[in-house]
Amino acid sequence: MPYRKQPLSNNNYYHVYNRGNNRDIIFFKEKNYSFLLKRLKEKFTSVAELNAFCFMPNHYHLIVKILDEDNFPKAMNRIFISYTKAINKENNRSGHLFEGRYKYKLVPENNYLLHLSRYIHLNPIRAGLVTNVENWKYSSYNIFVNNKAHNFIKHEIITEQVVNYSEFVKDFQEEQNIYLKDVVI
Repeated sequence: MPYRKQPLSNNNYYHVYNRGNNRDIIFFKEKNYSFLLKRLKEKFTSVAELNAFCFMPNHYHLIVKILDEDNFPKAMNRIFISYTKAINKENNRSGHLFEGRYKYKLVPENNYLLHLSRYIHLNPIRAGLVTNVENWKYSSYNIFVNNKAHNFIKHEIITEQVVNYSEFVKDFQEEQNIYLKDVVI
């Protein structure tokens, strides 16, 4: 494994992401999305909290809080090797599915978590996959806006920072649409 310049540390939040090899798709069928979420749930229990996610056809985003810095990389390795093997078997393919090891960036403060979660949840809109963020089934957005305690997605650190998460996301989306409309014209 290549050396990581920035080590992980317990009780810090990270943006974890990766994309398909050659930017190819990594989710071939609807059941692939739930399979990966199930794997995360199985392996993250003791090593990390999952705070937000968005699975896109050719990449994924996670916001995690590290609970066990030594075992988190091992869990990620197990999750994505398992996922790759299942996808390869199901699709009669072989070789790498991902562009390499997952990448991560330290999230320096809670306010950044809030804005990062919005960025992650708006990915399907920017990609033109849906016109309303709530219509993308493969993200934690609907868990956030229903603001219910969830046994696996620990969103409270993010949602407690705003009165209405849905308005926070949609107001920004509308601002971006106005800006983009003005740029095109």
